[in-house]
Amino acid sequence: MKILFIHQNMPGQFKYLAPELAKNPNNTIAFLTKREDVTIPNVLKLQYKEPKPSSVQTHQYLHRLENAVRYGQQVARGLIELQRKDFVPDLIIAHPGWGEALYCKDVFPAVPLINYCEFFYRGRGLDVDFDPEMPADIDSICRTRTRSSGLLLSLEACDIGVSPTEWQKSTHPEPYLDRIRVIFDGIDTDRLAPNSEASIALGDGRRLTREDKVLTFVARNLEPYRGYHILARAIPEIQRLQPEAHLVIVGGDEVSYGAPPQNERFETWREQMDAEVEYDASRVHFLGRVPYARYMAILQSSRAHIYLTYPFVLSWSCFEAMACGVPIIGSRTAPVEEVVTHEEQGLLFDFFDPEELARQADILLKDPGLAAELGANARSRIVERYSLPDALEKWKALVESCG
Repeated sequence: MKILFIHQNMPGQFKYLAPELAKNPNNTIAFLTKREDVTIPNVLKLQYKEPKPSSVQTHQYLHRLENAVRYGQQVARGLIELQRKDFVPDLIIAHPGWGEALYCKDVFPAVPLINYCEFFYRGRGLDVDFDPEMPADIDSICRTRTRSSGLLLSLEACDIGVSPTEWQKSTHPEPYLDRIRVIFDGIDTDRLAPNSEASIALGDGRRLTREDKVLTFVARNLEPYRGYHILARAIPEIQRLQPEAHLVIVGGDEVSYGAPPQNERFETWREQMDAEVEYDASRVHFLGRVPYARYMAILQSSRAHIYLTYPFVLSWSCFEAMACGVPIIGSRTAPVEEVVTHEEQGLLFDFFDPEELARQADILLKDPGLAAELGANARSRIVERYSLPDALEKWKALVESCG
């Protein structure tokens, strides 16, 4: 088969699937992207130029839709160029989040199109109106509703959708749910596994292991969408209950989702929370963004992993910590509850209750036996439901059904 992947941040969610399909000598795999710095063995990379941003004159609700149209146009031009070179794919697999999948069926109407249906934005009921500290005004609600117009057009055009979790599938419009399958991206449980030799090197020369009562927290950026403000408020109580505990925090100080602090005194959420809470900084370690090998060692050195999220896309860090045999101290929000059952793979708490978070951390740090039991259960759940071999088999079966 000739299979074309489309994702502006190659390889994105297809980092395992594209190389796997490329192993088959009967397949020809191409990847259309704007990214310049990545290649995949046996995969032909095709690039399009990043389009100009939406006009400042465009209505505020329509900026994302205009950007999506511009990205869709660039991809359509790339597809037309492929057509001129007599490369007609047998299957297109695309991430529609930036508009790249909008016009695939207009250029190649007979070619099956699989969309990666990661999330469908809504003005109410999901992330936008979840946190009372970040109230949604009518502009935010209407803008978010309009934001999904590009996703809806792409969903209507695709033949099949794939969502990584049942909850993420459920965010999409009900009339289209029948065309969406659930296939997780896959966790490499051979690589991500418990390692009793793992340790965390700190800047002052110290090394931490699970013997040091390490709690971990990971986010791309430290911000409310991933509950950083709640974690920060829990730190004093965690330290009161467990004065020997170390909290290792991985993540940048930018904003991936939502908005920056509204208080002009602070440039980052970490600055704002440091001004609000007092804690023993010698036992809280901010490591910023780290290379993947160090990230794995951090998870493997953790006694328990703290994970919070709004009703939004579930982070890979939650799955990867579980694969390393680490119990989750997680927010009782729908994305987390699909993967973590309270008192089975971890302990859950109300997202908005930092004191309950601290109590759950105290329970696991006081009882290493319980932590080990829940951690073993956590790994078993990942191996049984989210392992890479299983995910690839499901994906390959789907691809073959389109041939």
